[in-house]
Parts: sequence; C-alpha cells; structure tokens
Amino acid sequence: MKKILIVLAFASFSVASFAQDEITEKYSVGTNSFWSNWFVEAGANWNAWYSSEEHVGVRTISKSPFKGDRSNPGVAIAIGKWFTPGLGLRLKGQGIWGKTVEGVPGEKSIGNKYWILNGHAMFNLSNLILGYKEARTVNIIPFVGGGMGRTMTHNLYAMDLSAGIQALFLINKNVGIHAELGWNRLEGDIDGGNQSTDANRGWDSHDNNIYAELGLTLNLGKATWKKVPDVEALKAQHQAALDAANARANDLANENARLQKLLQEAQNKPVERISDSVKEFITTPVSVFFNLAKVDVANPKDLVNVRALAKYAKDNDASILVTGYADSATGTPAKNEQLSLKRAETVKNELIGMGVSESKITTAHAGGVNILGVDMPKDFDRRATVQITDIPEKK
Repeated sequence: MKKILIVLAFASFSVASFAQDEITEKYSVGTNSFWSNWFVEAGANWNAWYSSEEHVGVRTISKSPFKGDRSNPGVAIAIGKWFTPGLGLRLKGQGIWGKTVEGVPGEKSIGNKYWILNGHAMFNLSNLILGYKEARTVNIIPFVGGGMGRTMTHNLYAMDLSAGIQALFLINKNVGIHAELGWNRLEGDIDGGNQSTDANRGWDSHDNNIYAELGLTLNLGKATWKKVPDVEALKAQHQAALDAANARANDLANENARLQKLLQEAQNKPVERISDSVKEFITTPVSVFFNLAKVDVANPKDLVNVRALAKYAKDNDASILVTGYADSATGTPAKNEQLSLKRAETVKNELIGMGVSESKITTAHAGGVNILGVDMPKDFDRRATVQITDIPEKK
C-alpha cells in the first residue's frame, strides 16, 4: 500500500508542476451547442484489488499492486461532453480481467472477469484556475462519481463510488493522450471472495479497485470555445465616445453662439463701424475636428463655417491661413508632426473645392499640442483652424 501512496503523491506533485508552468490570460467564453465538445476515450490499465476477504484466516497477500496474485491488465472506454471549459460529464466502462483476493490459506488468487460502469463529473482545474486558453496543451482533470459493477465469474453485482485524477496532453485540438489514476470502492462483494465481518479495518472493509491507465482521447466535432466580448469594457468605451461627442457638440454650440453674438453686435452698430465688426467676425479662427490618428474630417458640419469664410475670401480676394494640430497625449512627436501637416492639407483641399484660389491659402502645422485640452477633453486638440489673415483695403 505504501507504493500506491508514493505513486499517488508523485502524480499530485506532477500535477502541481504542470499547473504552475502555464500562465494564461483569462477570458470569458460563450456556451457552445449541444453537439459540440464531445469526446471519447480508450485506454489500457493495470488494476489491483484490495478487499476484506484477504484478512480472513492466516493467509498474507503482498500489498504491492504489481504482484500477480493481486493485479491484472484491463481495458477502459468512455464517452463524455464538456459543458464549459471547466466542467464535463462522462460515462466510463472498465474491467474484463481482475483477480479474486481471498484469505483462504494455501489457495492462490484466481482470475475474476468483471466490469465496472461509472458516471463521472470532471473538473478541468487548468481552465478553472488559470482561465481558458485555446493553445493550452496540458490539462489537469480530477473526477468523482459512482455507478455499479458486476463479476461475470461469480455473477455478483455491487454499487460503487469512484474518484481519481487525469492528466490530458493534447497533440492537437482533436487528439490527446491521457494518463489517469483512479479508485473504485464497491459497496458489496464483486471479487468473489467471502466478505469479512471485520468492519473496523477502514478503507479495505470493502472491495476496492485501484488502477493506472494510459490511453487516447479523441475530441468530436467542435473542440474549442469562442471568446465573448468584454461587455463592461465595451460599455465604458461607448460611454467615453458619447461623452467626447457631447463635449464637442457643446463646444461647437458655444462657438456658434459667440459668432452669432458678434454678428448681432455688428448689425446693431452704426453703419460706419460695421466694417470693423465684420473684420473681427471673419478673422476669428474656425475649428475643424478630426478623430484619433485620422486625417479625414470627423463631422461635415464643421465645414459650414469654413464655407462662409471661403465665400468671404473669394468675394474680397482675401488670404486664408490653415493650421493643423494633433494632441500631444497620444502618438509620438514624429507621428503628430505628420498628422498635423496632413490635417492642414485636408482642409486646404476642402477650401480649394469651395472655389478658393490655391495661391490665397497658406498652411502651417503645429504637431502635438495641449492647447484646448487644458480645460477640455484632449481630443479637442485634434483639429485644424481656418482664419482670414489678409483683407485688402477697398478703394
């Protein structure tokens, strides 16, 4: 029995080592269809029997699970399904060749043909603890369950409880090799001996089947799990975009109100001073905004005031200055330099399309700045300004 405990301890140490070797990024997965994530297993095992009968009389049987009077080879097949990356169920049958372990002095152990059928709940600790990762190749899977067994040699039945641990090594998504240690505890006689009345012996007061198995696992159909979006992160991203849009709308509304006020003041002034008010109005810079890392105008409505300046420039042969900006909070200085240049060129092309002569347009670029971002969102610095710079004096 000491050797069995040593083997189990070594297996537990190996399991811990495998689990610690894998560091993965945890993420949520969606539920697959009923026909996904099925698997079948087939394996060969070495099984040993420990029971109460061996303590009857004066016969002493070796405790080693490798001795011929206690153990035999066996086979096992199973079918199961993973309902989540960490929880699955399987139905497993095993047996055929075993040994009757009796305590009758002078008699040898004899063959005992049997089968055990168990349902198991399986827990993939690798996925439960470290999080699911499609590329993982080593999975540690404890299991517990119960069922029944029968000896064909002696025509006896017994209910049982079952537990164990499996290490699954995936060759690819659909093929793997499993190594398994398990224990089946039979509530009644199944090895064909005479049950002992000595019930104080602890675990060996019942018939116990210990096995070590090596086999092949085949995953049927879809064997992986899809990553689902992080809903909270998406909500936060959408809320941030909405806040920025609202702030930009407020800024545009404030600027529009300011321009309307200037125009109203100009209209209310005496005729001889209207020209000065108009000059102040048309020389006020107009902003055209851009999205992060983009050189296309974010909102065509930004061009409404630009079109008014373009009309004035054409009618009065005035010059226009276009200055491009990027926000200094994102991107490298070199990238921001190019962004501000291209944004100025974009607005220049819009002015040319509105009929302004290219010779009347001057462009400049400021690179990454933090001008409007002091009291406003940093994306307000992602803009270009349009300003009348030279108004010829009328004769």
